[in-house]
Amino acid sequence: MVGLLFFIRASVKERTQQVKLTLAEPEAVLLKKLKEYFEQRAYQVAGVNAEENQISFQGFVRPSWLLAVFLTLLAATGLLCLSLVLSLLYPKGGNFFLALPLLAPGAGVFYWQKAGRLEEVLLKLEALPPQGEKAQSQITVTAHRDELLQLEKAFKKIGST
Repeated sequence: MVGLLFFIRASVKERTQQVKLTLAEPEAVLLKKLKEYFEQRAYQVAGVNAEENQISFQGFVRPSWLLAVFLTLLAATGLLCLSLVLSLLYPKGGNFFLALPLLAPGAGVFYWQKAGRLEEVLLKLEALPPQGEKAQSQITVTAHRDELLQLEKAFKKIGST
């Protein structure tokens, strides 16, 4: 039960990470492509810091119905097992313990209320010394780890188009 509670709580934990990416593109071209990429993913420009060459995007991350149902089923299974053990240990408790699985939808509700939130993506662009004839740029991205994984998948597309 303790592990189940930690698992349910971890489903809404913030997982912000930072990644540095290097592309063989000038800053202006790269900035345009990244702005288009994040706008396609329903992010909007929230602020620009020209001094630090940093841009922040914000977007609302919706909770997943599938995960809410999954967490509810896990909680129901865990609470059913706990109720069976308690009813065997305390037989005088009657059917009271068998009502514990009715608390399971609370896990889905907890996830649904906490998972839907505004996410922020911070981009910091830096020009690197050119190697040969190609200009290079380094971008530092601070975002949720799932968003970083999606960006790395699209990284080849962004850098090559």
